Amino acid sequence: MSERDAATGDVPVRAERIERTFTGATGEDIRVLRGIDLEVERGHTLAIVGPSGAGKSTLLHVLGGLDLPSSGRIWLDGRELSALPDLELARIRNGYVGFVFQFHHLLRDFTALENVMMPQLIAGIDRRRARQRALDLLAQVGLAGRVEHRPAKLSGGEQQRVAVARALANEPPVLLADEPSGNLDQETSERLHDVLFELVRDHGTALVVVTHNASLADRCDRVLELRDGVLRPRSTGATVSGRVG
Repeated sequence: MSERDAATGDVPVRAERIERTFTGATGEDIRVLRGIDLEVERGHTLAIVGPSGAGKSTLLHVLGGLDLPSSGRIWLDGRELSALPDLELARIRNGYVGFVFQFHHLLRDFTALENVMMPQLIAGIDRRRARQRALDLLAQVGLAGRVEHRPAKLSGGEQQRVAVARALANEPPVLLADEPSGNLDQETSERLHDVLFELVRDHGTALVVVTHNASLADRCDRVLELRDGVLRPRSTGATVSGRVG
């Protein structure tokens, strides 16, 4: 696929020959990602599984521009990330990618409503419009009656639902989720998964989720396994669809 094809919006996130190497405590090179190619189409869902320490979170951070690869290229919004100055990269991250992590990282001194408004205000969206979109998203995740509550007054599941709403506040084509239900009990996790997939479906978002949760992984269109720095179809025999470079 050409860079022009990647810019059409059908493939909002694309990785080509991604390597990520870190320096160990004694100065040795540690290759965490080894030549990864990946495309995720708009509206499709992808789960990345694998053992702890395999580099799943590192891959997610590279895909979202939170970290840059040692070599290889990432395209978001049809733009190659390593070619962008820092301010433009920050703009792409805020407006084009939504992030949900295992721990919600909500701003504790702000209400649920203010937390969901914040990415929009940073993007320069009018305050009245930002407020209405935040209210709509919080209603979609079942928190219409909790919008004025600060994080300390919300349960763990409610906080994660606020985090999902915040991640979608700027209508990003790409949502990256790192163990989004890893800190929740099974029942609360399933409720969160229901909300997550409903929103992704409604908004046509490309979802990439890193998880150890088999139930969450099995709901995705594709399941890939990261092992020894290489991304492959899951070895359990699960159906894998879509394209992997």
